[in-house]
Amino acid sequence: MPGLRLEGKNAIVTGAAGGIGLETTILFLREGASVVMADISEPALEKAVAKAKEAAPEMVGKIKTAKCDVSKEDNIKALVDSVDEWGGVDIMFNNAGIMHADDADAVDTPEKIWDMTQNINVKGVWFGSKHAVLSLRKHNKKKGSIINTASVVALVGAATPQLAYTASKGAVLAMTRELAIVHAREGFRFNALCPAPLNTPLLQDWLGDDQAKRHRREVHFPTGRFGEAIEQAQAVLFLASDEASFVNGSDFVVDGGMTKAYVTPEGPALAAPSNLAR
Repeated sequence: MPGLRLEGKNAIVTGAAGGIGLETTILFLREGASVVMADISEPALEKAVAKAKEAAPEMVGKIKTAKCDVSKEDNIKALVDSVDEWGGVDIMFNNAGIMHADDADAVDTPEKIWDMTQNINVKGVWFGSKHAVLSLRKHNKKKGSIINTASVVALVGAATPQLAYTASKGAVLAMTRELAIVHAREGFRFNALCPAPLNTPLLQDWLGDDQAKRHRREVHFPTGRFGEAIEQAQAVLFLASDEASFVNGSDFVVDGGMTKAYVTPEGPALAAPSNLAR
């Protein structure tokens, strides 16, 4: 498939069973990449694979799956090693993460929730980055792209308390910046995606039926709506591609202007555009 943006590339996507991970997987496949879809939930992963195959039927033979707990280094090592038969990883999207319903402020966040969040959101990105670098070196790659999912809450305070999550995403941002500098001369680019709150199952489950909590978030969007996962996936595709060859160490913010707004105009919430590229 000549002319595709990721032709001949091998990619790993963690947290691939839904949201940004699934949408990114589909775009990667459509642009010619072979993709390992990794997630901790096997049932969710099975459903996601079916969606990916339906969306990119010509790439069915280029999809592999792996159950993976990103907080465990042996899981990540096995995941990255599974790409050896394809020639090693070229693109690593460390996207898996959690935002637990019991995550609150400094007083009310349980220690077990803090530890769980840091283990998945921070250690998972560290392990993914570490083993991606080792794979790139092992296969003598002269360039590689590692994208880590952070959040706008790594840049601004959250509208509602979610201390463990916010701290974890700040750590991802700092880690990504340092890795970008350390490995720049090797040709390995590290960038952090900073999404605003999105219309994904993760956020919707966390918000639940709490309309006050929902409104405290929506009011900060100049657009009057949450973002969509596909809008983040388009940014990940750019960062993964050679079009972003001089983009390294960035806090790549995709937030509809949220972090630039002091106040937002009153008005009805807007529906998501119906013509989002797929």
